[in-house]
Amino acid sequence: MDDARFADTSDQDLLDQHVAGEPDAFGELVRRHRDRLWAVALRTLGDREEAADAVQDALVSAFRAAHTFRGQSAVTTWLHRITVNACLDRARKAASRRTAPVDDAERLDQLLEPHESAEAPAERQDLHRELLAALATLPAEQRAALVLVDMQAYPVAEAARILDVPTGTVKSRCARGRARLLPLLTHLRNGGGTSGDSMMERNRTQRASVPPPAEPHDAGTSDPAAVKGGGGHA
Repeated sequence: MDDARFADTSDQDLLDQHVAGEPDAFGELVRRHRDRLWAVALRTLGDREEAADAVQDALVSAFRAAHTFRGQSAVTTWLHRITVNACLDRARKAASRRTAPVDDAERLDQLLEPHESAEAPAERQDLHRELLAALATLPAEQRAALVLVDMQAYPVAEAARILDVPTGTVKSRCARGRARLLPLLTHLRNGGGTSGDSMMERNRTQRASVPPPAEPHDAGTSDPAAVKGGGGHA
């Protein structure tokens, strides 16, 4: 639940209060940003368990390293950077041990938001599945850039700050990723009436937030481990 004490408190002040010993300040940061961190992690990793673990790892790291934050970027950018790094670490490890095909139906079902799976028109659901299946074939760095820019609608400059790379690198990763996706999605121009590029554009304009199916009962506490329950374990 929201803590009325923090209604007018900025993210920076919450982090400062956490460092100073306020027990509930970090929990409020988690409440504010958990959904978007979860959305990025889920789309980057394509697996609910892995995404939940990555978000938990990231928030534990942020909880412990809060005193090192120097305000050179927004707190939300800092949190996203830690989360993306945790995802990329897991993606690299998973790549070396992956045995299941990327188009496994059960795995793809997990990529769809609960509300979208239940309510989206069949055509959009199928297009979304194919887009995400193709996205899962990309190298982790390209996937992360495309998730931020094309699916979460972050400006390139903000994505660059999150990924801690130059804007040119983000543009290059997006361009290479789109080039690799195009042959996988060209068939969507026929029959479905929607190209892969326009599907990415539709995602870009909607900035989907993917909340966990069940909110942890203690999400307002300062314990970052509580987030794992909010990761939507199936």
